[in-house]
Amino acid sequence: MAEVVKLLTCLIIVYVESGGIVQLFDTIDKQLIRQPMDTLKVCVPSFVYVIQNNLLYVSASHLDAATYQVTYQLKILTTAVFAVLILKKELLKTQWFSLVMLVLGVVLVQLAQAPGTSQIHSGPEQNRLIGFMAALSACVLSGFAGIFFEKMLKGSDITVWMRNVQLSVCSIPFALISCYVYDGDVISRQGFFFGYDKFVNYLVLLQACGGLIVAVVVKFADNILKGFATSLAIVISCVASIYIFDFHLTAQFAIGAACVIGSIFLYGHSPKKSATTLSAHRV
Repeated sequence: MAEVVKLLTCLIIVYVESGGIVQLFDTIDKQLIRQPMDTLKVCVPSFVYVIQNNLLYVSASHLDAATYQVTYQLKILTTAVFAVLILKKELLKTQWFSLVMLVLGVVLVQLAQAPGTSQIHSGPEQNRLIGFMAALSACVLSGFAGIFFEKMLKGSDITVWMRNVQLSVCSIPFALISCYVYDGDVISRQGFFFGYDKFVNYLVLLQACGGLIVAVVVKFADNILKGFATSLAIVISCVASIYIFDFHLTAQFAIGAACVIGSIFLYGHSPKKSATTLSAHRV
């Protein structure tokens, strides 16, 4: 549903920017229908995200919460690697160090929240190797999909809103297939919107808004900075939970939060290079 909300929101924005309903359909015709190959390229990150989500489901089924959280933070490093390989972005040694520092900080913060992970034992149907490989593969796919979409956003004159329209058009069919593969029986018995209440609707709207904000951040900044912002958001949410959910502050959390904040300053205050190739070649 979040993709549907994103699609409708972006169509409204494109409508306002175009100046009328006729201009809206003309824009869709020129940038969506008459450029099928360009639209198909957007299907690549959409399809990759579907595979990534399935791998995360497999990983969560075979790993305890702590191992899962720690392993999945490697997506920060895979994103940086693909930024170098695909976008030809140049990172200084201090920036690489800040990324490693960020991963360690997020790991410490999330492990400080993990309840009773030491008491979790592998069941007969759990295979830690499968879980670890699934999580590692998801990290690689996450980095690739994010950087690929960033290159598409920055490598053409199509607006970020039309790119999101393309992405939603490609993502919705994949999402529907996933729904019916995993929950087809429940949907057929109880309906697609069973269980939707005000809180669920709020989460859908929040996720849709978050997706649009991420696209804008990637368009005008990059995926690496998005990773820093996401990590800082984890720390802020934990601090808020001290007052909302009676979360107890620990030394481990404090060290992790300090690493996250310190890595942000270290990455941002690295000396500028005289010539830096950032991205912008057409896909």
